Amino acid sequence: MNGGQVMVIAIIAISTLGWLISSWIRAKHGYPIENEWSGSTGKDSPAAERKIELLSAENERLTGQISRLEERIAVMERIVTDPAERTAREIDSLR
Repeated sequence: MNGGQVMVIAIIAISTLGWLISSWIRAKHGYPIENEWSGSTGKDSPAAERKIELLSAENERLTGQISRLEERIAVMERIVTDPAERTAREIDSLR
């Protein structure tokens, strides 16, 4: 075999090895394995749909929590940057 044939075989071997490693990592971390001929496997399963629903609900909950925390941080920043006497007057007016 000449150098060109060896290079072609090496490229094919490296590509195949990369695909195998990528698929192994995806499967290990719970991502769906992609099938070249029919798309992702397990995409239409009830378990996958339930997992998507749970993740969507958790995402909504975390988004709400982040917005509440952002509001609290804004209030804290205002308290820290405002002059002391103004903050004291506002606190007294709330009593």
